[in-house]
Amino acid sequence: MKNIYFDNAATSFPKAPLVAESISNFLINIGANINRGTYDSSYTAADTVYETRELICSLFGSSQPTNVVFTKNVTESLNILIKGCLKSGDHVLISSLEHNAVMRPLNNLQKRGIEYTRIRCNEQGALNPADVAAHIKPHTKAVIMTHASNVCGTILPLQKIGKLCKENGLTFIIDAAQTAGFLDIDLQEYHADALAFTGHKGLLGPQGIGGMLVNDRLAQQLEPFIEGGTGSISDLEEQPSYLPDKFEAGTLNIPGIYGLNAALKYIQSTGLSNIREEELQLTNAFIEGIQNLDGPALCGLPTTTGRTALVSLDFTRLKLDNAEVATLLAREFHIATRCGLHCSPSAHKTLGTFPQGTIRFSFSHFNTKNEIEYALNAIHKICKGY
Repeated sequence: MKNIYFDNAATSFPKAPLVAESISNFLINIGANINRGTYDSSYTAADTVYETRELICSLFGSSQPTNVVFTKNVTESLNILIKGCLKSGDHVLISSLEHNAVMRPLNNLQKRGIEYTRIRCNEQGALNPADVAAHIKPHTKAVIMTHASNVCGTILPLQKIGKLCKENGLTFIIDAAQTAGFLDIDLQEYHADALAFTGHKGLLGPQGIGGMLVNDRLAQQLEPFIEGGTGSISDLEEQPSYLPDKFEAGTLNIPGIYGLNAALKYIQSTGLSNIREEELQLTNAFIEGIQNLDGPALCGLPTTTGRTALVSLDFTRLKLDNAEVATLLAREFHIATRCGLHCSPSAHKTLGTFPQGTIRFSFSHFNTKNEIEYALNAIHKICKGY
């Protein structure tokens, strides 16, 4: 029996075709750093890095490749954005679905006099933009919000919230960890000042490479998180003030960028809408199958409308322990899922699944209908006592 991988919201697998080959090609045939050499392999690497910035811009509706900053992951990007733009006395609005990548920096910043208000979503994870508007204060500086929950998959109305931010002169930062590579995102339409992304989830690239796309206005306000060598204006001992060098001190993960480059080209050639449609078809089949089972509780919205390609289930109403069920799925049925609180305790409190958590099934367009049917049969067997 082959293994079935339903943990794509944590990290996608398999990766896009040619990702591994692109990384291998760099390590075997190129290997050079960028901005630090006057030889062909260094120029070749620099061209690919710049091309990857262009691909990111194309994906997110930007025309400024230099405003793409590479980091390790979306968490690092969010830390740069959150800690770089907020000062003592500032107030921030967030949703009740935020990941710890947002919550932990904000809770740490409370020690420095920064305040936040958590806008509560309903029990299906939906957020009313009017509730955001109602909590704006005179000292509100920013709205920092996940695009979609990593627990229930509910997509938040960020276009409306972005418009609200523009009308009120607020900085708007999007956590696109769960939507990059799934939803069409145009930063202009969303009125976003910055978007944080990671390469290893929906973008189908390797771990260890992510980044942020930030506009000039916000970039000028941000303080660098790390400072050091950039290969540029090396006669000065101060960090460059221009992008992307301001936030890219030290050697980049160039093998990771090569892998991300191949993944972005795959998404571009396959079509984001095609990928999304295939994933939602699988998600719909899974949701319908769960509803027909009359077994575990389905978290979030009852259909695929307004959700990403992930589904969280809670087996505790059947007097089953979620962790034990997840272990059974893995050991007896070779199905990989994610069990627990998914680094988002606030989301679970919103959804009514705290402290027990859920088992999360998250799909890729590389999965198949047969795998969905097999998983549903496995869940049925476990619910009936296996």
